[in-house]
Amino acid sequence: MTGKGVEEVSALLAAWGNGDEEALKNLVPLIYPELRRIARRHLRLQHVNHTLESAALVNEAYLKLFHARGVHCASRNHFFAMCAQIIRRILVDHARSRGYAKRGGNVIQVPLDEFLLGPRARDVEIVALDNALLALAEVDPRKSRVVELRYFGGLTMEETAEVLQVSPDTVLRDWKMAKVWLLRELEKR
Repeated sequence: MTGKGVEEVSALLAAWGNGDEEALKNLVPLIYPELRRIARRHLRLQHVNHTLESAALVNEAYLKLFHARGVHCASRNHFFAMCAQIIRRILVDHARSRGYAKRGGNVIQVPLDEFLLGPRARDVEIVALDNALLALAEVDPRKSRVVELRYFGGLTMEETAEVLQVSPDTVLRDWKMAKVWLLRELEKR
């Protein structure tokens, strides 16, 4: 996105935060490709018969955003951080509504490729990942948030640092520690 595009997104986010519902409608075409990219990343490599598609995931996220009225986002990165939370909740709710965690079978899995856990990565159920992230949040909320922003939101180290208002070095340390913690936690399951 160009500098002008970032400025336009920021202006629309500010207007939306002040209650302008039209601003969200104007914002969607600007951010839709990025949201769709994030959604596709989460849905690839899943069971062939899964029922959630990237467009449906983005549309569901849009509906949640539309009904959120008056949410203030300081920047584009804060907005995508909020979207990361929404996408995570939609995926987990979808998995739970299907009872995947209890019955197995058409389990919604997320690829924990080398991006997240390194060479010992594997696919895990989205509910198991959510439970592990909730457990991590009890121990260290910031590390859990780093994983959410990087993995579910697709933010870079620098963007994550901006959202959390810490240095990129702190994000890198948190990221490394969280990966080790999550791997250990997921291996227990």
